[in-house]
Amino acid sequence: MHAGDITRYCGSLSAVAELGSGSGKKTTHILQSALSGNAGLTYYPIDVSSGALSACEREIGTLCRVIPVCQNWLEGLAALASSRQAGPLLLLFLGSSIGNLERNQIPSFLSQIRSYLQGGDFFLLGADLVKDVSTMLAAYDDPTGVTAAFNLNLLGRINRELDADFNLRCFRHEARWNKEHRRIEMHLVSLRDQRVRIGAVDATYLFQAGETIWTESSHKFEIPELNHFALRSGFSPVATWVDDQWPLAETLWRAVA
Repeated sequence: MHAGDITRYCGSLSAVAELGSGSGKKTTHILQSALSGNAGLTYYPIDVSSGALSACEREIGTLCRVIPVCQNWLEGLAALASSRQAGPLLLLFLGSSIGNLERNQIPSFLSQIRSYLQGGDFFLLGADLVKDVSTMLAAYDDPTGVTAAFNLNLLGRINRELDADFNLRCFRHEARWNKEHRRIEMHLVSLRDQRVRIGAVDATYLFQAGETIWTESSHKFEIPELNHFALRSGFSPVATWVDDQWPLAETLWRAVA
């Protein structure tokens, strides 16, 4: 996506909203494009983290008016829909968070998003594309161990927050490609037969050596599939940009009136 693409396809916008905005750093480029000739733009970051929203206000506040919405994706979008001013809106769902949903849940989720938008609004969706399997697996099992540490930290959090006694040294991170469902799966593999107690639910769990805890899925897509999702959910595909170095698609849809 190049500077000016937003105004080229969306025209003059009254507002930009974002699902899962975080600190807003990834959004600056898009907002600068949307602000071209539109000094009255308002940005609505939607996130469950108040800390991330505060950082977002600091990051974006010098560009335009920022009104944080501290709720989950759909609740925040519903709140925005009930209070928004007239004029076209651009909704952002960047990165590839759509891939964390189960594939059969995606059409319903997108239809819910469409129900909170008005005809003529725009939706910019980020989605990771299918690529060489070895390349995808390497991204989820990096040699520096960053992803492995992130995955194992889930057990650490369960220990701290749910009074459990997981021994992190007795599990290892493993990334798998599920060809049938076109998804990367992250697992934690038990290295031995072991027993784990979780005090918060007053329960004990037995793990056999080699048994796994499936912690996350990241579905990968083809562009025709994304266009199908759009049409099925009340949108019309407008444009798609694909990163040359890492095939990630940013696809722009228009809400059908």
